[in-house]
Amino acid sequence: MSTQSPSATVPTEETGSCIARFKRTIGQVGLTVGVLSLVAAEPALAQTIGEDFCTTSMAETIKNVFTIIQFGGPLIGGTLALGAAVVTPVVRRTDTKLELKEVRNQGVIWGIIVAPLATTIVQFLLNTVVAGGSSCAF
Repeated sequence: MSTQSPSATVPTEETGSCIARFKRTIGQVGLTVGVLSLVAAEPALAQTIGEDFCTTSMAETIKNVFTIIQFGGPLIGGTLALGAAVVTPVVRRTDTKLELKEVRNQGVIWGIIVAPLATTIVQFLLNTVVAGGSSCAF
């Protein structure tokens, strides 16, 4: 009668947990490869969509909105800031002067700083993300 040493046999529950762990690892590797293949193929697919997007009426509307923001924002903000700066010395009431000072500051901040900067950021996002890297010249 032969007896096996205890180190030669592997308990079945340890074998089952090793197999389950192996299956989970294979599943995770497969999922990772699948996601990476989709992400790697996305820029190539976006090239044709981006070029098609540049010829749509939506792209033309976005260009027009950018033009309004780029030229209208500083024009309106600068006009408000200049008007508030000119009127402030004429006004006698302190609370009205504070309100005019706030109008002047907001005109400078939103009209002269934020509007051109925001259009540049949105332009970059639309050209590189939405249009897939193709230059729509927004």
